[in-house]
Amino acid sequence: MTAKIYGLESLVDISLDSGARLTLSDGPLQLGWRHSGMTSDFIAEIMALPYARSKKDYLQAHHDIGYLSNELIENAVKFRQPGEILIEAGMVKGSFLIRVRNAIDRATSSRFQQLLQRLQSKEPGVLLLEQIETNAISSASGSGLGLLTLLSDYDARMAWTFEENNDEQIILTTTAAVAMPPSSNL
Repeated sequence: MTAKIYGLESLVDISLDSGARLTLSDGPLQLGWRHSGMTSDFIAEIMALPYARSKKDYLQAHHDIGYLSNELIENAVKFRQPGEILIEAGMVKGSFLIRVRNAIDRATSSRFQQLLQRLQSKEPGVLLLEQIETNAISSASGSGLGLLTLLSDYDARMAWTFEENNDEQIILTTTAAVAMPPSSNL
C-alpha cells in the first residue's frame, strides 16, 4: 500500500499497545453521531481517572480528552465509508494520544488533503478566524472548524496517514496528542 503522511510524522509510529482499543462496527442501528459522544465520554472517563486527586486537573483532562476524542470520532463517522472505525487511546509521555482509523472514498480523501495542505500555509489561529468569517457568510459544510480549533486552541499535535486500500477506498489514520497536566498517578 502507498502511504502519504501529513503533519507530525513522529506521532505515526507511537505504539498504543498499552492503551485502550475500541472498534465501532456497522450494525442494524448504523453508526451515528450519538456514538461519537458516547464513545468520547467513555474514553474521557477512563483516561482522566489518574487526575482524580485534583478536581481542577480532572475536569481539565476530562474536557480536553473528551473534546479531542469527540472531534476525531465525529469526523470518522461523518466522512467514512461503510465499515469499522478503530479507535486507540492512551497516555504517552505526559500527553493523551488518540488514533482513529477508518475508510474514506477518494473524493473525500482529495478534499481533506487539500485542507491539510492549506493548514501548512498559515498559522492555525489565523485560519480559524478566516474560517469563522467564511462560515458566517456561507452555508458550506466540511469547513474544518473542529480541526482548526484543536490545532489553535488546544495545541493539538496531529498526523494523518492516507493509505490506498483499493480503487475506491483510502484508509485514513488520524493521530492526535494533547499535553496533560502532571499527575502523580501516571
